[in-house]
Amino acid sequence: MLIDNINLNSRTILVTGVAGFIGNSLTHRLLTDYPDTRVIGIDNMNSYYDVRIKEERLKGLSSFPGFIFIKGDIADKDCIKRAFTEYTPSVVVNLAAQAGVRYSITNPDAYIESNLIGFYNILEACRHSYDNGRDGVTHLVYASSSSVYGSNTKVPYSTDDNVDNPVSLYAATKKSNELMAHAYSKLYNIPSTGLRFFTVYGPAGRPDMAYFGFTDKLVAGKTIQIFNYGDCKRDFTYIDDIVEGIVRVMRHAPEKRNGEDGLPVPPYKVYNIGNSHPENLLEFVRILQEELVSAGVLPADYDFEAHTELVPMQPGDVPVTYADTTPLELDFGFKPSTPLRDGLRKFARWYKEYRK
Repeated sequence: MLIDNINLNSRTILVTGVAGFIGNSLTHRLLTDYPDTRVIGIDNMNSYYDVRIKEERLKGLSSFPGFIFIKGDIADKDCIKRAFTEYTPSVVVNLAAQAGVRYSITNPDAYIESNLIGFYNILEACRHSYDNGRDGVTHLVYASSSSVYGSNTKVPYSTDDNVDNPVSLYAATKKSNELMAHAYSKLYNIPSTGLRFFTVYGPAGRPDMAYFGFTDKLVAGKTIQIFNYGDCKRDFTYIDDIVEGIVRVMRHAPEKRNGEDGLPVPPYKVYNIGNSHPENLLEFVRILQEELVSAGVLPADYDFEAHTELVPMQPGDVPVTYADTTPLELDFGFKPSTPLRDGLRKFARWYKEYRK
């Protein structure tokens, strides 16, 4: 197991996408566990989904004296430069991105702007953080995605697998992030770690995710569509497991060293963070329904069959996601393990209060 080489106490940490699901959960964890640490959060508060959820998430951070919020876009280079100049973060966690596979098919511009130009701006700011002999950014951690595995048929997905066949622009941008980070790690010796997240879910999550969208529709008496006639499997990963994995990774930056040619070997790593237990979509829906009834979100006599429709696979989707987390376990002694029912139970109880 790797030994921590970064102490997160009394650090200045920059978290982009701080009003997002993962960014908000991570920031809350950091400010709770490291009260002397300062977290600079950036978010553009876009309307991809209901901004009110993002505002509620930010309210939960406002009581922490070490939290500073910047409303800005990572695609705005001047905004990023100002943030780095004013606050000189030593650890950067880039979670800001345009998410969603299907949305990328109809709105590609948003992905190029945020996921490519925005990430380039973060990399450039990290590069120049070393100017004039300064210590600079000691670790850049950034979000990749299980979507990079595309149409790979080999499971579980390993970070050693070839991922050159994306089936969506979203996946292509995330793979591009990994390539860009590798180039900057090689050229400028910036320690960077990419994290391929697998279907993150939980309370106060993204309304565009299946479990949240299904719940909204069932409550409204609408029909939910189950793609590929239910013959899909997803590696659902509970938000607390994702955050635990990020924090552990943050504490160990890839080591800087030179190769035989005297040039830096890229201090660069990529890990999967997933539950390593794919669930059939029909089983997932069954558990969700049971927990929604148990939490009182839906009545016990709700006619689920009348509100369920099996439909073909959608463009950009894949039949299975399945994470091989062996490197994460070996290096950090951690394996996500929250059972799907436990996670959906917490979501259902949160949703009941959320509706109020």
